[in-house]
Amino acid sequence: MSGPPPVWSNPTKKQHPMKKSPFIPETRSPLPPYEERGKGPILVMVPGLDGTALLFYRQIPFLSRHFHVVTFPLPDESGCTMESLVEGLREVIQKELEKHGRQRVLLCGESFGGALSLSFALSHPELLRGLVILNSFPRIRKRFQIMAAPLLLKLMPWGAMPTVRRFTESRLHSPHALPEDLLEFHERMRFVGRKGYIRRLEILRSYDIADRLEEIPTPTLFLASERDRLVSSVAEARLMSSRMPRATMTILKGYGHICLINHDFNLMDYIQPWLEGVSP
Repeated sequence: MSGPPPVWSNPTKKQHPMKKSPFIPETRSPLPPYEERGKGPILVMVPGLDGTALLFYRQIPFLSRHFHVVTFPLPDESGCTMESLVEGLREVIQKELEKHGRQRVLLCGESFGGALSLSFALSHPELLRGLVILNSFPRIRKRFQIMAAPLLLKLMPWGAMPTVRRFTESRLHSPHALPEDLLEFHERMRFVGRKGYIRRLEILRSYDIADRLEEIPTPTLFLASERDRLVSSVAEARLMSSRMPRATMTILKGYGHICLINHDFNLMDYIQPWLEGVSP
């Protein structure tokens, strides 16, 4: 990565019709725009497999009251690796630290973003104040599915993905997700890039840090959705928190895998009390 990340701070001409919805990009692009908002300690948000960082729209207004929030969209590229993603994240964090005169950041990763954040913590713990890991894992246990998924997606027309997502809604979302939450989700998923999505699935084939968890010294909060039907989030969070020396976990009762878009979910309700109990 070269040069500072673009800042998505001004609305586009086209506004999403939902009253409470923030602006979304007017056109699709290989790399969704970064967003920076708020003042205070730096909080970097890393998205899941979609890679867009567009699903943080409900949480950013809450978090930006307490943090300088920076999103880290993932590149829509077929040649990236976990190592190159870690390096790209390091460059962004380093620039933010230099720009704001700070020494460490809070890093929050969801699902695949949690895997990337944990990998980052293994390489650059000195840059981290803490980790918040949501519905993630130290390795993929469903080996057949992760081997087959990229191959099937390469054969399937990408235009069929909206139908696939609607068919799998019950596995992805919280049971009490509102219809408008689901509508917003599907609208934003139009911006997911094919190459990057498939490549991230391929990266997960070899991802396995289970035997290195004890090497992560960073204070970590694991959040695990009780009703997650995509990942065994509670079991994975229990395993990871038991192996990491400064980790704790909280179960999100009633929530599914994709919970940050829920109308009644505020990530700050979990981060604030945890940070108050974390020693510097």
